[in-house]
Amino acid sequence: MKKCNTYISMNKLILTGLLAAGAMTHIQGAQFAGQENQQQDPKDKSRRPNILFILSDDHTSQAWGIYGGVLADYAYNSNIRRLANEGVVLDNCFCTNSISAPSRASILTGLYSHRNGLYTLADSLDTSIPTLATVLQANGYNTGLVGKWHIKSQPQGFDYYSIFYDQGEYRDPTFIESSDPWPGNRPFGERVPGFSTDLVAEKAINWIKQQDSNQPFLMCCHFKATHEPYDYPTRMEHLYDGVTFPEPENFLDWGPETNGRSFKGQTLEELGHRWRVASKDPDKWWCRYPGLPFNTDGMQRTTARRAIYQKLIRDYLRCGATIDDNIGKLLKTLDEMGIADNTIVVYVSDQGYFLGEHGFFDKRMFYEESARMPFVIRYPNKVPAGKRLDDLILNVDFAPTLAEFAGVKMENVQGDSFVSNLEGNTPTDWRKEIYYRYWTNHAIRPAHFAIRSDRYKLIFYYARNLDMTDTENFDFTPSWDFYDLQNDPHENHNAYNDPKYAPVIKQMKKDLLRLRKETGDTDGKYPEMQALLVTHEHSDHISGLGVVARKYGIPIYATAETIEAVKGISSVGKVDETLFHPIEAGVEFQIGDITVEPVSISHDAANPV
Repeated sequence: MKKCNTYISMNKLILTGLLAAGAMTHIQGAQFAGQENQQQDPKDKSRRPNILFILSDDHTSQAWGIYGGVLADYAYNSNIRRLANEGVVLDNCFCTNSISAPSRASILTGLYSHRNGLYTLADSLDTSIPTLATVLQANGYNTGLVGKWHIKSQPQGFDYYSIFYDQGEYRDPTFIESSDPWPGNRPFGERVPGFSTDLVAEKAINWIKQQDSNQPFLMCCHFKATHEPYDYPTRMEHLYDGVTFPEPENFLDWGPETNGRSFKGQTLEELGHRWRVASKDPDKWWCRYPGLPFNTDGMQRTTARRAIYQKLIRDYLRCGATIDDNIGKLLKTLDEMGIADNTIVVYVSDQGYFLGEHGFFDKRMFYEESARMPFVIRYPNKVPAGKRLDDLILNVDFAPTLAEFAGVKMENVQGDSFVSNLEGNTPTDWRKEIYYRYWTNHAIRPAHFAIRSDRYKLIFYYARNLDMTDTENFDFTPSWDFYDLQNDPHENHNAYNDPKYAPVIKQMKKDLLRLRKETGDTDGKYPEMQALLVTHEHSDHISGLGVVARKYGIPIYATAETIEAVKGISSVGKVDETLFHPIEAGVEFQIGDITVEPVSISHDAANPV
């Protein structure tokens, strides 16, 4: 075992020994790479920056090796570390909907899911919505896209694209070419022999080399890796042989009873089941897993989970190592072409991923491992080297940020440019909280929305299908989770019912309502959500109204939503129907000869009581 660990360490030493910038400096000591270069004139198209936007799928921060964690010392990451040493790492970057296609749509458009219309994996993006690509193309950029698209509708704003059909495949994938008629939702294209991560990088490099040096370019290089089934090329198949990986501290979390959470989640046992089924007949499974056959038959529960975890991490890190390998090829190309100083390089994953935390795999939930987006950006002419940024950044911020670097302003977006933040000048009014919503509704991972500050997180699981695609019917009692990330960074204890946090939770509910209004996500077209929100956001007020009406026979004048909420609280008991008097929000009404102007006892003016 020691010999194997030494072997990995030596590999890292060889890979990282030639890097010019050692450990990352603190922000106070950050130096600008390429400081001698003059600032660019945005109107000078020949000097506007090129943009290489590298996007992976599910390559979570725990496996990058620059964010700490139990796997940090095992990540094959010399080129990710190079980017970190030469650029800025975002320490608090989050997606707004932790699932592939919706996150990608928000990255491109700068809009939340409820504004761009791509809520679940079954939706497509409206081709009339402006994107970073359409805006840059209209302003003189050559634009290219290679690899995983996954948005169903035809890519817009790209002079060239060569993309996978649907999810794509790791081995010998089918590419849809921009030179061919758009095939729609059909697997038409050219099947290319090779490993997908290598092929995507090769196509991106070939396109970059063909660009006119007098015109800036945007290349979106999108890897399928490290998405399930976590495959890897032959050259990586012995990496980590003999290694036993450490487990996260909450690895033996067996269900909601462990930490008091409101949902079951997708556990490693489901992944083990998939491997067992695929082992019996690989051709009938939806994907091809490496390293089969595999089964845990006859193993004790804990032993079986540990066996599943070890295989997952081994496959996953091999898959991730292939990404790092190809990032190196892309960086080498920029160096050899002499354009590295004037090229923005971003590497980011479309969301995070559970790697055994809480016994989970996959993403979707608003836990840290799932919602975090590891992100690094290098731009020697503008961005300081070796810096880490703590500001709360969202995926809707990416497009306006890159557009600003290119001297272009994206209109009607919900995200904010963080160019000033990257340069060390965070605006005084920068966001203090973020809003998240996962729309897909399944029993083990119900639909929810949430708010997160630098310390606290509040999640409401409403578990309603609404009119979303990719949903299922099940019974679920809407509920809340609350976590103190300072005292409980791994979210091991749902503290929603802890009295000491009551004032914090009360304020966060108000802030959550504010964020929902600011983003325009108020569920105004869903009456069932209005009643549900009134019940759960103001349950104390509403319960009190019902008790007073029932006990003392006092009539209730309130909106229809509030009345339905009172009726829906079982603890109130039966209230005489004649005591309910529905009114319209904000509209005066009469009680005998008295004219009454409604006022709100809550901070939700849409539902005055």
